Amino acid sequence: MELLPPFELLRPTTVEQALAWRLENPNSRLLGGGTDLIVNLRRGIGEAPQALIDLNQIDEMTVIAGDGAALRIGASVKLAALAAHPLVRAHYPGLAQAAASVAAATQRNMATVGGNLCLDTRCIFYNQSEWWRASNDYCLKYGGSKCHVAPKSKVCYATFSGDLAPALLVLEGEVEIIGRGGRRTAPLAELYSRDGRDYLSLAREEFVCSVTARAAPGLRAAYDKIRVRRAIEFPLAGVAVALARDGDKLGALRVAVTGTNPWPVLLEETAALCGGGVDEALLQRFDALLKAQLMAMKTTFTSGHYRRRAATVLARRLVRRLFDGGYMGETR
Repeated sequence: MELLPPFELLRPTTVEQALAWRLENPNSRLLGGGTDLIVNLRRGIGEAPQALIDLNQIDEMTVIAGDGAALRIGASVKLAALAAHPLVRAHYPGLAQAAASVAAATQRNMATVGGNLCLDTRCIFYNQSEWWRASNDYCLKYGGSKCHVAPKSKVCYATFSGDLAPALLVLEGEVEIIGRGGRRTAPLAELYSRDGRDYLSLAREEFVCSVTARAAPGLRAAYDKIRVRRAIEFPLAGVAVALARDGDKLGALRVAVTGTNPWPVLLEETAALCGGGVDEALLQRFDALLKAQLMAMKTTFTSGHYRRRAATVLARRLVRRLFDGGYMGETR
């Protein structure tokens, strides 16, 4: 890796000050834990910023507050703190599992909620050294004119791999965003576009201040993922499931997947699966929904077919386990 390019480090203490400095420095980048950003800057990935705006000194962005019905998480909350928080572990176990599964303890002690939600998409043709990318004429995501994964496509297939997004999507997650027009709230799903190149739907100066999750009475949720190594690696596929029982029938079902598409996928049409028991016929219909909506390509060293298949198996396993009364997912 190369040395970091020169930049000015700014440390605002309010979101308003952060926004003002963001507007004054349009080429700036936002700094949470830096566990992904700093690595990319040293690889020469993306534009070299004139300034980094460190969001960790803003008090309102470091708070976890709420109860068993709703939870507000500041974007600068560390993943280790989120995973260990008693309220999160008691009422939002799937979210705690997702936070605890990110990389290794060293990274979790630095990485932030906002950073994981806004994690840059990844691809074997993008996350490389400058000389490697140059020798391959770069790619559609940065510096080139062709997607090496899908050469005829005008869309980048780089994969979103954040763990928190699916766990929050199944909990009806909403993000609070600050920008030139003030604060606004939007469903978490609307934070993402469907192009791995411009993967966030934020205006250039906007940033996420907090995220809110909700847990309806009787909701059971969990997160599970598969990766090459148990520590450090990004997920090849990660699945969050939240469901509720209505007697011996499936009363509600929400499923979200990471590691397969350029955006975290909130599975559509799951309501049609509710109203009956969880048997093999239902699980086959569930498999079909997943296979139709997951579009993993060769953006990792593991094939797209494997990642789609792994996501389907994980999702099926979680639905069965949660319906039968289990909460904990095994992280691989």
